[in-house]
Amino acid sequence: MLRILVVDDHAVVRSGLMLLLDGKHGMHVVGEAADGDEAVQKSIELKPDVVLMDLSMPHGKSGLTATAELKKALPDTSVLILTMHDDEEYLFRAIHAGASGYILKSAPHDELLKAIVHIGSGNAYLYPSATKRLISDYLDKIKNGEHADTYDSLSIREKDVLAKVAQGYSNKEIAEQLFISVKTVESHKSNLMEKLDLKTRPDLVKFAMKKGLLNFE
Repeated sequence: MLRILVVDDHAVVRSGLMLLLDGKHGMHVVGEAADGDEAVQKSIELKPDVVLMDLSMPHGKSGLTATAELKKALPDTSVLILTMHDDEEYLFRAIHAGASGYILKSAPHDELLKAIVHIGSGNAYLYPSATKRLISDYLDKIKNGEHADTYDSLSIREKDVLAKVAQGYSNKEIAEQLFISVKTVESHKSNLMEKLDLKTRPDLVKFAMKKGLLNFE
């Protein structure tokens, strides 16, 4: 059972989201919050697997501040930012705050359900146009000589693991696909994150996206 906390400053939106999510794909909505302060409090109290977090809330803490605080208190809880802002700055700030995903309020219901299940399994999710934008931004900076390429410092196996992680596979699935042990996968992941100076899984996924290691339809 995937335990969900819904955070939005509009009661009608919260009600609609809870109705949409509860009972779908093994999800159970355990609570709701109307602002960032309540989101942190309810998260600590209820310990949900996933927090569906509104980005812009006029009262109390913002979604970004709340995300950073609850990730410090509950590092195993995943946060999916739900917002109307199709904006690169907000996207980067959300990832930096520790969010595992970022999806627009205009997304189809099926895509929202997919995103929640995805990050609830320990993976990262960004809506398709965001991933393309990250790659485009990276390529522009490379063209302008703004990035030193640390990717070449990785071993072939580390690059394989990086790509698999970015594609959403678990450590066990990566181990099976590469015919290595789970412990070896964890070791490769730790090494590559140290080489790339990355701290979190979203950071790793973001780097992989910038390197074009995902296939987009």
